[in-house]
Amino acid sequence: MAPGADKKLTGLVAATFTPFTPQGEINLPVIGPYIDYLREKQGVKNVFVNGTTGESMSLSLEERKQLAEEWCLRAHGKLEQVIVHVGCMSVKDSQELARHAAQIGVDGIAVISPSFFKPKSADTLRTFLKEVASVAPNLPFYFYHLPAFTGVNIPGRDVLEGIEKLIPSFRGVKFSGNDLMDFGLCASYSKPSWSVLYGIDEQLLSALVLGANGAVGSTYNYVGRHAKDLISAFENGDLVQAKAIQFKLQELLSYAIKIGFDVGVNKQLMSEISGIRLGPPRLPVEPCSSAHAQSIKQKYTSIFP
Repeated sequence: MAPGADKKLTGLVAATFTPFTPQGEINLPVIGPYIDYLREKQGVKNVFVNGTTGESMSLSLEERKQLAEEWCLRAHGKLEQVIVHVGCMSVKDSQELARHAAQIGVDGIAVISPSFFKPKSADTLRTFLKEVASVAPNLPFYFYHLPAFTGVNIPGRDVLEGIEKLIPSFRGVKFSGNDLMDFGLCASYSKPSWSVLYGIDEQLLSALVLGANGAVGSTYNYVGRHAKDLISAFENGDLVQAKAIQFKLQELLSYAIKIGFDVGVNKQLMSEISGIRLGPPRLPVEPCSSAHAQSIKQKYTSIFP
């Protein structure tokens, strides 16, 4: 475990894109400049690697290991925490990635529910999470709740019930769902050492009111500095300013969703805004035309001149 790895995770966490070459292979040399951009241009010092934004389920285990290693190597001395998602359809694959994460010194691991053979109860899902956490017992462990993608509609609060007894290394939840009541119940149940992280960027302010310690999101790759201003305004009691920023973020994302916004579009938008060549997404995600991304970028620059 990296020094300071058990420090409570707070603030913004960028859910990172996986850079590919034009031929569709992972492009590791891009990660160094990517980290510099996040730190220097967006003020974001935590990353969530190999998640949904990173197309993890379209990557091989070896690719996921190489990406985790490169992020850890390049982040040293520059970022505060590197959290690596190790969830897979197979508990054995998840365990293999968890062991590897422990070996390379990540700051924490996260696991999403399997989504082909789905757990039928919170108890079954907790048991799956326990089996993965058990092979890396010294690593802070996070549950990644994403019902819209997994189709597993077990309330997050039910999954958290008694989880600290099964998983002593449990340190929080990445809650990427629209159910704010369930999120509030998770926040109210959470222990002081846990991090309750919200994953729906356009509803960040609502989650802060309910007790979020931070947020994990794809848009924080390129609107991180504005989201940081939102959090600062909220913490300083300036709800007028916090709402103004949230409304701007909602305007941008509403526009993007209306004209079509998925991982491929989001990835191309990040390339257009940052100047970092992240390459195409991997099939079955479709590539996005530069013109489509440019349209969203123009909206971005009109909202955040």
